Amino acid sequence: MKRGFCLILILPALLFGFGLAFAGPKDTLVIAQGVDPTTMDPHNHMETPAWNVHIQLFDTLLQRTAEIKRENLLAESHRLVNEKTWEFKIRKGVKFHNGEDLKAENFKFTFERMADPKQKLRQTVFQGVIERVEVMDDYTFRIITKDPYPVMEAMLCIYGQPLPIKYFQEKGPAHFALNPIGTGPYKFVRWIKDDHILLEANEQYFRGAPKVKKIMLRPIPEATTRVAALQTQEADIVVNIPPHLMRLMDWKGRSFVSKVPSVRVIFMAFDTTKGGPVADKRVRQAIAMGVDVKTNIKKVLEGNGVQLGSPFTDKHFGYDPAIKPYEYNPEKAKQLLAEAGYAKGFDFVLHSPSGRYLNDKEMAEAAAGDLRKIGINATVKTYEWGTYMNMMYSHNASPAYLLGWGNTSFDADFTISPLMRTGKLLCNVSFPQLDTLIDQGISTMDQKKRQQIYSDAAKVIKEEIPWAWTYQQIDIYGVNERVNWKARTDERLVGFDMSFKK
Repeated sequence: MKRGFCLILILPALLFGFGLAFAGPKDTLVIAQGVDPTTMDPHNHMETPAWNVHIQLFDTLLQRTAEIKRENLLAESHRLVNEKTWEFKIRKGVKFHNGEDLKAENFKFTFERMADPKQKLRQTVFQGVIERVEVMDDYTFRIITKDPYPVMEAMLCIYGQPLPIKYFQEKGPAHFALNPIGTGPYKFVRWIKDDHILLEANEQYFRGAPKVKKIMLRPIPEATTRVAALQTQEADIVVNIPPHLMRLMDWKGRSFVSKVPSVRVIFMAFDTTKGGPVADKRVRQAIAMGVDVKTNIKKVLEGNGVQLGSPFTDKHFGYDPAIKPYEYNPEKAKQLLAEAGYAKGFDFVLHSPSGRYLNDKEMAEAAAGDLRKIGINATVKTYEWGTYMNMMYSHNASPAYLLGWGNTSFDADFTISPLMRTGKLLCNVSFPQLDTLIDQGISTMDQKKRQQIYSDAAKVIKEEIPWAWTYQQIDIYGVNERVNWKARTDERLVGFDMSFKK
């Protein structure tokens, strides 16, 4: 009934074409994401919706191509001098949007900011990693790390967007977080919170002016509303199309579906630091066995997900196909609960965003329904995205929460280090054996040894169960026929690569 009701709501708009009068300007490409970014500071968030704004405004030293290969961007060349020293030569003639020249000192300023824990930035990837940054000349600098850092190149495809020193120091970080200036292919025009962000082409961009002159990003949390926006041509690219509405996107001459297996894993995580039933491993194991993930993927996502046995997809270095997920076994789950002293169950709240990931709230509700069948009084509580991320950063989502993690470094460390290493930004567990393996993996340059370390880490994770279940999301986009674009496995919406069909 719910599915049919959604179609009833949408179809009149499509059949009568009322949205045509509201179609966006011909030179503006409109992207509808599920949520609004929390900031325009490229160093103070850990959210893909923010990255999809910032990759238009800022550049990094390296980048990933659409085929996910690494290549230089602001770096003209780079080399590993020794296992703790990375040298970068940057492009000459690159300017920030306000006319400031890009030089090596901008990177020194940027990386020192990111490495300083006193800044209290939400990106902590370089904290405890970078020893110092040395400027060799105007266009050459070196990053010296405290220990060998095998993921430097992978991280520099994501992190380290240079800041304009003069502007940033004069205006301050609070102003910059609302009025960003970078070197990227688009310039910031305005941000009307929870309504839209407007960007315009940087005609002096060092790789040439973008083909699309304006990009507007709109937050539309309700999936059916995003679908309607595409069909009425108020949007050009729409993220996280519900599977049962995909057929409405394949409308010849108007819109089409672009699907790709993502590097994003969706998981149900525990907070074991605050005590309670989930502090007992038997309870966590019971929950892992008590949720029928395979069936929920089939029914709620219509098959648009891949159940995983570890936090990594087969696209990540460190993935071990030998690690299998827990089998659905409700009787064994009940037995474990009884052994832990919870034969009569307990109250259990699963926190979840709504509209951020593909049918996120519905997957949380399906899991809660399964848990009620094994005697746990499970309920779901949902939140607006900005509120939810504040809960994550403040470690205030006990006892369990649904979250997605898009590891676009393509390396296992960038999943387990921020999410499972004791004391890290988004970690709510503590397992000393896992901490040791994480520390070994991030300071070992030998890739064969690192692969074994992450295989061992995946075994510890399966034993300790910081996450009840994990699945790989299949990303589903709706795309206006007037746009040249197809989905990428890293979820990046790169405006510079987009164009309008003639």
